Amino acid sequence: MRSTNADDRTTRARVRDAAIEVFARDGFSATVRAIADAAGVSPGLVIHHFGSKADLRAECDAHVLRRTREANERGLDNHSGPHPFAGFLDRMDDLESDGPRIVYLIRSLQAGGELARRLLGQLAADAEATFRGGVAAGTIRPSHDEAARARYMVAHSMGALLVDVVMNPPEDWSDAGAILRSYVDRVVVPATELAVHGVMADESLLDAVLAHREENDAQHD
Repeated sequence: MRSTNADDRTTRARVRDAAIEVFARDGFSATVRAIADAAGVSPGLVIHHFGSKADLRAECDAHVLRRTREANERGLDNHSGPHPFAGFLDRMDDLESDGPRIVYLIRSLQAGGELARRLLGQLAADAEATFRGGVAAGTIRPSHDEAARARYMVAHSMGALLVDVVMNPPEDWSDAGAILRSYVDRVVVPATELAVHGVMADESLLDAVLAHREENDAQHD
């Protein structure tokens, strides 16, 4: 027989995981009772383990952020081959099992706050590492400012995802795989085309922007 402490840890994790799924499905206005029902426990037991809905949300935030970091680290480890994005399509297979975490992140970005800021900072750091690996491998063009490029790309991609959710509201927020697959179907070709070919036919606009910045910097020195 498992110890009471072991049972408590198992119950706590089950409630936390149920809360992540409920928050992803219903948003952060979801009730403690809805979370308790999903976990198969009483609302009182939820409060016993976490103290309040706000504290439960904080633990969900920490867990989701940790899982996201682990997933990104695995992605970076898998990009040791000639192309840093070689595993992108393979990761689509993870959408079914990891879907609630990803939709929870979408909800968090919509809500803003500390988790959203930490998440975006983490994604930018991971993107910079991926870009630097691609530059070293010769598959990505170097940037004048690698960190700034990574931050912009994350803002661009996350913003596009949030806009897509507004333009194409999911019928079923609990089906995370369907939400993300439909999004990828809509954007994968234009997004890849933009990444590979860019927009401008030459570099004259970039040259003008860099020259203007250098002139402004010189005036403020």
